[in-house]
Amino acid sequence: MRRGEAKDLETIAAIQAASPEAAQWDPSDYLGYDLSVAVVEERVAGFLASRTLVPGESEILNVAVLPEYRRRGVGRTLLATWLGSVQGTVFLEVRASNEAARTFYRSLGFEDFLLRPQYYALPPETGIVMKFHSC
Repeated sequence: MRRGEAKDLETIAAIQAASPEAAQWDPSDYLGYDLSVAVVEERVAGFLASRTLVPGESEILNVAVLPEYRRRGVGRTLLATWLGSVQGTVFLEVRASNEAARTFYRSLGFEDFLLRPQYYALPPETGIVMKFHSC
């Protein structure tokens, strides 16, 4: 894992395109946040964008992994490494229908926190805010 850079944006765009369940940001916007990439065999295989809202409170903005690297520990390593570097409460939003992601986040210690009806568009869907507390 390393800090994401401008040279990674084309690959991040491809990862997003292959991950319709993930948020679809303009990849250049990630450079304004904390951006980490997972490198496997000298290739960017996944990314995580986050921000610190106030000391002790952070938010995961987006995380995605190339399909061929899913279920190989890349996403888990990205999140676990990042979670180990922050203290306090961490929040994220996930589509209510994305049970695979919700199960994955729960396996890392996240809990459902609140519902945001009609949070997502295209298609409209409830968002679930999940939280994690790190010591």
